[in-house]
Amino acid sequence: MYNPKSLKAEEFISDEEIKETLEYAEKNKNNLSLVDKILEKAKLRKGLNHRDASVLLACENEEKVKLMYDLAEQIKKDFYGNRIVMFAPLYLSNYCVNGCLYCPYHLKNKNIPRKKLTQEKIKKEVIALQDMGHKRLAIESGEDPVNNPIEYILESINTIYSIKHKNGAIRRVNVNIAATTVENYRKLKDVGIGTYILFQETYDKKAYEYLHPTGPKHDYNYHTEAMDRAMEGGIDDVGIGVLFGLDKYKYEFAGLLMHAEHLEAVHGVGPHTISVPRVKPADDIDPNDFDNSLSDEMFCKIAALIRIAVPYTGMIISTRETPEVREKIIRLGVSQISGGSRTSVGGYTEEERPHDTEQFDVSDNRTLDEVVNWLMKAGYIPSFCTACYRQGRTGDRFMSLCKSGQIQNCCHPNALMTLKEYLMDYASPDTRKVGEALIEKEIDNIGKPELRPKVRDELKKIESGTRDLYF
Repeated sequence: MYNPKSLKAEEFISDEEIKETLEYAEKNKNNLSLVDKILEKAKLRKGLNHRDASVLLACENEEKVKLMYDLAEQIKKDFYGNRIVMFAPLYLSNYCVNGCLYCPYHLKNKNIPRKKLTQEKIKKEVIALQDMGHKRLAIESGEDPVNNPIEYILESINTIYSIKHKNGAIRRVNVNIAATTVENYRKLKDVGIGTYILFQETYDKKAYEYLHPTGPKHDYNYHTEAMDRAMEGGIDDVGIGVLFGLDKYKYEFAGLLMHAEHLEAVHGVGPHTISVPRVKPADDIDPNDFDNSLSDEMFCKIAALIRIAVPYTGMIISTRETPEVREKIIRLGVSQISGGSRTSVGGYTEEERPHDTEQFDVSDNRTLDEVVNWLMKAGYIPSFCTACYRQGRTGDRFMSLCKSGQIQNCCHPNALMTLKEYLMDYASPDTRKVGEALIEKEIDNIGKPELRPKVRDELKKIESGTRDLYF
């Protein structure tokens, strides 16, 4: 029985409800009057439920699809402006006891060397990331209670926060580790994590259990209910996502939105971020082994509809995707991207990109400076801001500011100030030239005119050597 307020996975992600939704969507995909009504509802910027959004996903009318894309682009601008938040993943360990069929870290893979970063090695990795200009990391680790216990993760986070190198500092650590207990989520909260991120991979329970044949991750309910335990443990910013290409994308799309609806219904706060990764080649993983790959066009449409259905959420795209796909999809709703990423354990201190411990092939191999330059030339503001987390603007406080549009009064100035830091400390001459011109132009776009002279004053302080200024 479908119940978004239930704490039981099979009730808030109801297989029966998803199948009925997909049947309804297929039946109504050419019902253009209904499509128009749904689009009118979407224009209110309050979001759409999984059933309405699924009708739009099924609709193939070119004129209506264009309207969806245009609306997604406008909603993205309304909530997040032209800012793109920058981050990088940091892989701590590829030891894992699970048997996931789509991940090269699975227990039976004897081809890859197993690695785990010592705290000293973590320091070197973090300094390398700071020297690129990164301020925000997402730490990743395989699930292994012996090699990667929660104590190791906590110690690693403390190490990351402790490192100050030249003008470098990691100001926010997001965590992407396996589902765990309320007690462990409390420990993560206590060491100051940002967002707790966990991908579902697939919401279809039968497919999930097939794809996770062994290990603790095999437990569908425990995994799917992780965000509720995280919230109970005091973590008020959580990030969800599915691995598109593993199972049927229409099913996953509906399940993803139902999960967002559940978090909103139970906790009053939907997902802080939604990620849209796709299955990619890796050591012993061939995406062609899975029958559900989706085209770039459909991938972009899914992103646009997530933006329409969950307008307040941050949307993340990684270096799994090519520069060409990233360029298309950013316009349709993405607000966070990684840059200069390496998906191997210990990859940032190596001059040549190592491939032996990569979790997946990286399709965008540009440096952070090249990505920043590209974004600015496309009219975006690369943002290294972490102010909301350090000012307590998280959970329901962030969502209320975001939904009302007031967050722009903080985020736009903060993005410009963190970009200025990057230009002063790390940018190539061409990137700095492009960035200075962009900042000058964007000061006039700050919503509150009275803030503009204050921002100019802060920018002068940054030029004089002051760092970490924010509203």
